[in-house]
Amino acid sequence: MLTKRFADAQPYDAPNHWGVTGLRLQGFEEGGPENQWVGFSQFLPGGGAGPDATPFEKVYVVLDGELTVTIDGTNTVLRAMDSCTIPPGEVRKIENRSNHICKMLVVIPYPDGGRP
Repeated sequence: MLTKRFADAQPYDAPNHWGVTGLRLQGFEEGGPENQWVGFSQFLPGGGAGPDATPFEKVYVVLDGELTVTIDGTNTVLRAMDSCTIPPGEVRKIENRSNHICKMLVVIPYPDGGRP
């Protein structure tokens, strides 16, 4: 078992994001997950990402606040404990349209399908 403390989480920069702070909770370390990594994102009011797509799926889990996910012109608002899966190649835009910070977990497979 690999235990990592929140106090030790390291920041990372996510491309095409604004008003967002990302921390890597698990992944890219010896003894860590074999197939995916887990990030914790905090979206400030007005913060967001996209529109863009990735060649791999992603899972978003909103822990607190709300986030609007836009796909093909359709808006879906995710609130605390709501989640969604974004399939590979699907263009999405995400935005915090509220006046509160949105806290979210992101689960993403490693680029080559296994730990680097």
